[in-house]
Amino acid sequence: MSRVRTPGILRGLTAVASALVLSAGLAACGGEDSASGEDSKSISIGIPSGWDEGIAVSHLWKSVLEDEGYDVETETADIGVIFTGLAGGDFDVLFDTWLPTTHKSYLDKYGDDLSDLGTWYDNAKLTIAVNESSPAKTIADLKAMGDDYGNRIVGIEPGAGLTKATEENVIPTYGLEDMDFVTSSTPAMLAELKSATKSGDNIAVTLWRPHWAYDEFPVRDLEDPEGRLGGAEEVHTYGTKDFADRYPDLADLFGSFTLTDEQLFSLENLMFNSGDDVDPEDAVDQWLEDNPTFVDDLKEKAGVS
Repeated sequence: MSRVRTPGILRGLTAVASALVLSAGLAACGGEDSASGEDSKSISIGIPSGWDEGIAVSHLWKSVLEDEGYDVETETADIGVIFTGLAGGDFDVLFDTWLPTTHKSYLDKYGDDLSDLGTWYDNAKLTIAVNESSPAKTIADLKAMGDDYGNRIVGIEPGAGLTKATEENVIPTYGLEDMDFVTSSTPAMLAELKSATKSGDNIAVTLWRPHWAYDEFPVRDLEDPEGRLGGAEEVHTYGTKDFADRYPDLADLFGSFTLTDEQLFSLENLMFNSGDDVDPEDAVDQWLEDNPTFVDDLKEKAGVS
């Protein structure tokens, strides 16, 4: 499915064509294999364009690694380009691999040349969300409670995978044809969500996890008893095939790395909802200040000094 600044299920495979040719500007930045059993101190992170959680976590790790003495290079590119580069050694690590569904085709193609370094988030999914104080508990409730929501579901871009899933799976399954499914853009949906929650009005919107809106607004997901929006996916860290040989300490750290909903949503909120001029490094600095034990806790969990 296609996706516009949405979770992996929605973003789809729009980058497949660009993945066939890796940009000539990408440099192979991985360090040599460590003969001493210590980490190479140069590392390259591929940052997936348009994937907010991947952008946020990549900048978080860039800051953490630089503080630990690593020379970190980053390159932002389409997700398909990054998978191609990761398999070819042009990148060392990618923090945004969605499984078992969204990125299966890339793993089918490149999996023999990659290594799974661990799952850091396990609740990535498409949702229909409502303001916390509203009456509906499940998507099915909207059929009888449509009047409470102005008989509207506010969507995002018409071509997004979430929009398609809502139109083709959710609306007919739950009998919501009498509700007006309004689509325009993600910013427009978020503007309506902000206005409704501020004024205390009921609203139903298409949304996805992870997203900073869960940190910014009082919203909750409706249960999807028929599973028409699909199940939750995991977000994995993937590295080159020889990653653990070149970065034994980092392999342990990445394998122990996890974020809760609260941690991830707050990081995204700082990075993407604090004004157009917010520097990602400033957002990370603020988040680390708000989470002062994060790095030490992670090191302790991984057994890394």
